Amino acid sequence: MTVGTGKIRSLCELATIVQQRRAAGERVVFTNGCFDLLHRGHTRLLQQARALGDLLIVGLNSDVSVQLLKGRSRPVLSQDERAELLAALASVDYVVIFEERDPSCTIDALEPDVLVKGADWAKEEVVGREMVERRGGRVVTIPLVEGSSTSSIIRRIMEMAPPKTAEG
Repeated sequence: MTVGTGKIRSLCELATIVQQRRAAGERVVFTNGCFDLLHRGHTRLLQQARALGDLLIVGLNSDVSVQLLKGRSRPVLSQDERAELLAALASVDYVVIFEERDPSCTIDALEPDVLVKGADWAKEEVVGREMVERRGGRVVTIPLVEGSSTSSIIRRIMEMAPPKTAEG
């Protein structure tokens, strides 16, 4: 993965792109997450987020950030793999990787018009809500897809794995 080419960009590059696109009258949508083991819940959220504006930017937690949130066993896929998978989706215009535990700095720099999260988040708890609303933007929560979560997928895989023996 090379930051600065295609859809995977640095925060500085994206801030410039956002300025240009907003000047052209376009609405900027931002969502963020770990997106470890991409599944239909993710793709549906991204498709619905993209429909809320003209430009969808996905903030991706770095490997270090995911470990802070999910523990040492995560992420399953590296940040480079996750960024490449997200960038391959038609609904995603750009991907930016952030190192912090939350995307506050990224949201502050990009000033999205619409901030999107899954409905497992109460709007009041969405990081960046106040910044976005202060600028006249809005926060939208997207309904979750039942049974589609990375944690449930990992649990199913672990349940299917044969038990470890003393030799193995």
